[in-house]
Amino acid sequence: MTDTSPRVLAVIPARGGSKGLPGKNIRPLRGLPLIAHSIRAAALTPEVTRCVVTTDSPEIARVAREHGGDIPFLRPSELASDDTPMAPVVRHALESVEREEGTAYDAVLLLDPTSPARVPAQLAEAVRRLTATAGLDGVVSVSEPTFNPVWVGVRPDDARDDVLTRYFPSGAGVTRRQDVGRFLRINGNFYLWRADFVRRLESSWFDEGHHSGLEIPEAQAFSIDDDYEFRLIEALVGAGLITLPWLTGHPTPQEDVR
Repeated sequence: MTDTSPRVLAVIPARGGSKGLPGKNIRPLRGLPLIAHSIRAAALTPEVTRCVVTTDSPEIARVAREHGGDIPFLRPSELASDDTPMAPVVRHALESVEREEGTAYDAVLLLDPTSPARVPAQLAEAVRRLTATAGLDGVVSVSEPTFNPVWVGVRPDDARDDVLTRYFPSGAGVTRRQDVGRFLRINGNFYLWRADFVRRLESSWFDEGHHSGLEIPEAQAFSIDDDYEFRLIEALVGAGLITLPWLTGHPTPQEDVR
């Protein structure tokens, strides 16, 4: 990246044919199709140069366009199967847009529709951090879960399924949560990578690069995989525990970044 404002491509991946919750990407959430919330978040982030939706579904493409989505291509079928990793999907989107525009991008911002509780100020802070730190390949969202798995995580014993053993050996002897260090999780709210990193990425972004974590509140770190989780986020938004700025037009306490 240069000292000037980086060119940031936001990519919203929305494959058709979800098995956990069919049609989830266009299912209404508080009056908007789920994918529209990611489109709105990108639109409210000035640091985003362009935002595109990558999908293999004409129906998802149609709904996304109705809500301001930019769909310059349909994703090829070989990148839309259940077991397709995200790396080639993001790289395909980047290369397709750069080829169309004839101009290179500096960074790629991945916004999964199933994590709709985003705050534009946090996306902007991620761009600032990546731009300011030469040694980073990316900045990803992290949060502190409501329980610490280091001291309560267990699994069946390898020899006897009816006996539990600790999942994390470092939890041995710990009897209070106050006695273990903070545990943060990668929550999928957003991923920001340098474009050069995306171009060379093979499969595992975490293992192949150096990343910084931008901490967000755990309530905001919500991902939808099934009907229960969809109904739960509807209830959280309805109760005011999660605020979607593009629905209210008002700042939220969640705009704090850590």
